[in-house]
Amino acid sequence: MDNLRLGRTSNLRKAFEHTEFSFFEADINDYETNLRRLRDFHARRPIDMVWHLAANSDIRAGALDPQVDFEHTFLTTFTVLRLMRALGLRRLAFSSSSAIYGMRPGLLDEDTGPCFPVSNYGAMKLASEGAVSAGLETHLERAWILRFPNVVGSRGTHGVIFDLLQKLRADPSVLEVLGDGRQEKPYLHVSELVDAMLFVVDRACERLNCYNIGTDGTASIVSWIAQTVIRAAAPGATIRYTGGAQGWPGDVPRFQYSIERLRRLGWAPALTSDQAIERAVAELLAERCEQG
Repeated sequence: MDNLRLGRTSNLRKAFEHTEFSFFEADINDYETNLRRLRDFHARRPIDMVWHLAANSDIRAGALDPQVDFEHTFLTTFTVLRLMRALGLRRLAFSSSSAIYGMRPGLLDEDTGPCFPVSNYGAMKLASEGAVSAGLETHLERAWILRFPNVVGSRGTHGVIFDLLQKLRADPSVLEVLGDGRQEKPYLHVSELVDAMLFVVDRACERLNCYNIGTDGTASIVSWIAQTVIRAAAPGATIRYTGGAQGWPGDVPRFQYSIERLRRLGWAPALTSDQAIERAVAELLAERCEQG
């Protein structure tokens, strides 16, 4: 189920080839319509588990208009939990974010706290985690909270690589980079993110399972990302930094992410953060060539 606000049905071409796949274009927050739809579906094809990934994933959009994250990041979680309760569905995997931690020094692990997000997106993800936790006391049997880092890869609709490529398309001679270029964060390729999500849900069996998903101690510097994008898309372009430690209000310019709990479970990424960036740049450029 998706409202296609950021997605396209063409991305589901392979999925549509499977007879067991069903797709509903819908606003998840339309509770009454979705309850009728899912009740009928559940009667015919019982739903075993819910994967809730719906959110506004563009942090800057939420900074410009806080209603965006309230509706698309928190209210979607609240409505999914209502639907699950009404239908008797008891297992939930929820996509959370490193943005819940805010600006904290040192290594961020799952027990880091208290959490003070600096973005509306992070605040609504943290509120969503609370709603999921509370659901375990009333109607959920088991939940997995998966805290994503910065995710890159094909089909991107925003984010550092997408934005830089857009700017170079408009002007191949100069690349504007938000901030001072010294921001440093871990970037994970989307293929490894999906692999880790499936691994955690298959192996972690506590009532509440909370895991950071990320790179194994590696991170990428924004200035290096900009240079990598230029080499691939517009050799010879110069870089113009806007200045300041943050790229935009709500940006966490640097953090260190611990995945020790995930490693103990048995999963670690194959790619470093820089390798994930390089693969994502190549994928996005290839997709642009295909689209003309």
